[in-house]
Amino acid sequence: MSAALVIGATGTTGSRVVAGLAAAGVPVRAASRRAVAVQRAGVEAVRFDWGDPGSYGGVLGGGVDRVYLVPPPGTADPAAVMLPFLRRARAEGVRRAVLLSSSAIPAGGPAVGEVHAALPGIFDEWAVLRPSWFMQNFTGDHLHARTVRAEGVIRTAAGEGRVGFVDAEDIAAVAVRALVDEHAPNTDLVITGPRALSYGDVAAVLTEVTGRTVVHQRLTREEMAELLAAEMPAAFAGMLADMDRAIAGGAEDRTTGTVERVTGRPPHDFRTVAQREAVRGRVVCEAGGGRSGLGR
Repeated sequence: MSAALVIGATGTTGSRVVAGLAAAGVPVRAASRRAVAVQRAGVEAVRFDWGDPGSYGGVLGGGVDRVYLVPPPGTADPAAVMLPFLRRARAEGVRRAVLLSSSAIPAGGPAVGEVHAALPGIFDEWAVLRPSWFMQNFTGDHLHARTVRAEGVIRTAAGEGRVGFVDAEDIAAVAVRALVDEHAPNTDLVITGPRALSYGDVAAVLTEVTGRTVVHQRLTREEMAELLAAEMPAAFAGMLADMDRAIAGGAEDRTTGTVERVTGRPPHDFRTVAQREAVRGRVVCEAGGGRSGLGR
């Protein structure tokens, strides 16, 4: 098989896609802004920055005919930088593209939805992965994970709305199949875990797994946008706060059979993932209360 380019190769899904492709014997170019070396046979680290078109040429050519795409983080208009690269990639021999999007964003919707809509017009072989919210939001470097560790609190504007939280390892497993199977999906794939949970449900599981109390603190949409704006551009923060409000209205209260249909195994449930990450030292609630409220 020709080589696969993984953009965002050090990220939550990208690192797992690199591992999955390497395990399948597929040569990989692992692209990140710092070209971080990956200690796996058949994996070449390359520098890539969406904001630097000068980095584009070094990741294409040389047998790369498929690409996994993680959009530039924290931008409300990823199409502006992604579409020129994708057209260049197609001209240089890439024939299959697998795009990471979101269950909350349909084709033609805001942000990466524009890239989703354009993808079939650029590539004959394609897939758009539309995962629900990541289970790793509570175990990695996401705002929720940090407040869980420091304060035992998850803050959202989602109310009692439920989400089909999904393990990043399941997302990556679907991505690998979409990249290597003989026939591309040529559609979008909504990816969820096996059960829809409220943030209160998540807090209860984390309490049991960690042995420390974790609670869900409900915010208004405006409070959530203000909290997020301290971490990212205001427009993007507002979009995420709107997604919370949509969750409160039931927009993400669903599960799909995508993981099992594509990979042949069922998706991981949240308790299993929380226990797994706890063993790896990634779910730790620090002693003491930390800061409360919206103050930073």
